[in-house]
Amino acid sequence: MKKSEDLLTKAGDYLAEIRVLAQSPFTIMEVCGTHTVAIAKNALRELLPETVRLISGPGCPVCVTDSSDIDRYLYLAAQPKVITATFGDMIRVPGTEKNLQVLRAEGADVRVVYSTQDALELARKNQDKEVVFLGIGFETTVPTVAVSLNTAKLEGIENYSVLSMHKVVPPVLRLLAEDSELGVDAFLDPGHVCAIIGTEPIEFMAKDYCLPGVVTGFEALDILEAIVMLLRQRAEGRSEIEIQYKRVAKAEGNPRAKLFIDQVFELIDASWRGIGLIPQSGLGIREEYSAWDAAKKFSLPIFPAQETPGCRCGDVLKGRIYPTQCPLFAHRCTPMKPVGPCMVSVEGSCAAYYRYSQRSGD
Repeated sequence: MKKSEDLLTKAGDYLAEIRVLAQSPFTIMEVCGTHTVAIAKNALRELLPETVRLISGPGCPVCVTDSSDIDRYLYLAAQPKVITATFGDMIRVPGTEKNLQVLRAEGADVRVVYSTQDALELARKNQDKEVVFLGIGFETTVPTVAVSLNTAKLEGIENYSVLSMHKVVPPVLRLLAEDSELGVDAFLDPGHVCAIIGTEPIEFMAKDYCLPGVVTGFEALDILEAIVMLLRQRAEGRSEIEIQYKRVAKAEGNPRAKLFIDQVFELIDASWRGIGLIPQSGLGIREEYSAWDAAKKFSLPIFPAQETPGCRCGDVLKGRIYPTQCPLFAHRCTPMKPVGPCMVSVEGSCAAYYRYSQRSGD
């Protein structure tokens, strides 16, 4: 009971300071799906003064996966003697015609796994089939995928491969910083990503664009404290990248995890749903591991990118509209019958708004 009271007192103190510091409009963008969910779940928008505006950016890796990549892995999943290993939030992401759930009902072998080690074990136990892990995520999950590829190479597991659709965060931050229509004053930077890469790769946001950022944890108090830190920077005329999430994130990141990433992956140009091609924003598998690169192993075709008519997922991802401003939201597009990926993933902005709040945010 005492702990709960202490937490409420601290939250009240943060909110009081925010009200004092936020005398003029201040727009903050979060670029992490877990932050998006935490903000909606804890009704933080409703608690903040009207001068503080929180908007969601491209922080959900499932949501930013380009439609051409979705059609590519659906094509692969439909091939005979292929076991598709994936995290659960990919099952219902709609492609041009179908999704993994439909393919599974039609007989495709699609397995939900909880880690790359589960996928590797599938390959060990099903040597007469090809096991393909769908590699979707930001820097947070990439090290585990790198370890699985390295393990497959060391053990000679030839029936395991990864279709890499991974994205990295710094290039999209630069694109957002240069978007003159966005009007963002500061960023809540992703705690899990920065726990891997550190803060150096995103320091340019403060140095080149005078956009302060705070690497933030995922509890309501973490986010409120980060907002206070951002407002203090404005009040003091500073633009820095600070760390609120000190219990996990360090300025130098995780050197061992970064080493594994660099060993297995290399930067490539990548298409982001609703945003387009961003140079050096994706991770391709290095030539030394090409035998475990599903795109090369299966000579996968390139599919054209196709957007769903009426779906404004791209504008949601760029922070230009709130999910409730999409004409399909809660009508044609719901978590049970999603039209776009922002409604599919549990970290998607539309899903978070639908589940916890349908306020417009205006």
